[in-house]
Amino acid sequence: MSKLTHIDSKGNAKMVDVGEKQSTQRIATASGRVRMAANTLQLIAAGGHKKGDVIAIARIAGIQAAKNCSQLIPLCHPLMLTSVEVSLQLDADQNLVIISATCKVNGQTGVEMEALTAVSVAALTIYDMCKAVDKDMVIEGICLDEKQGGNSGHYQRAGSV
Repeated sequence: MSKLTHIDSKGNAKMVDVGEKQSTQRIATASGRVRMAANTLQLIAAGGHKKGDVIAIARIAGIQAAKNCSQLIPLCHPLMLTSVEVSLQLDADQNLVIISATCKVNGQTGVEMEALTAVSVAALTIYDMCKAVDKDMVIEGICLDEKQGGNSGHYQRAGSV
């Protein structure tokens, strides 16, 4: 049985010591969705939101979130990210904004949390910017799609592209 790495033998929270781990290139991709009313998605697509370009602002929020992950998640290591890409696609058939984030680092620990945080904050930014016109929005399906590098090797969620 696997054990939790952020808990010591007495049950206390601890930051994992990665000092002896080899630096390797690590990549992680996460995704999620914001489901909304059709007219809300149309408003975003038309760029007619009075607060500004929802997609551009959500992308910047996601990038900032990845860069500040260790300040938000207590036991995350601060990382010198080499790349953060956040993409947002509108799906008019399902009334969704689909968010994807890929983070890269050359380091001793992975970037899964940074990618997940980027998606989460981009989704929250969309919600914040659009809540005045659609309080029924739902943030859903935030998950790790793929990770590469490190001792645990390659992981890809079944069904992800």
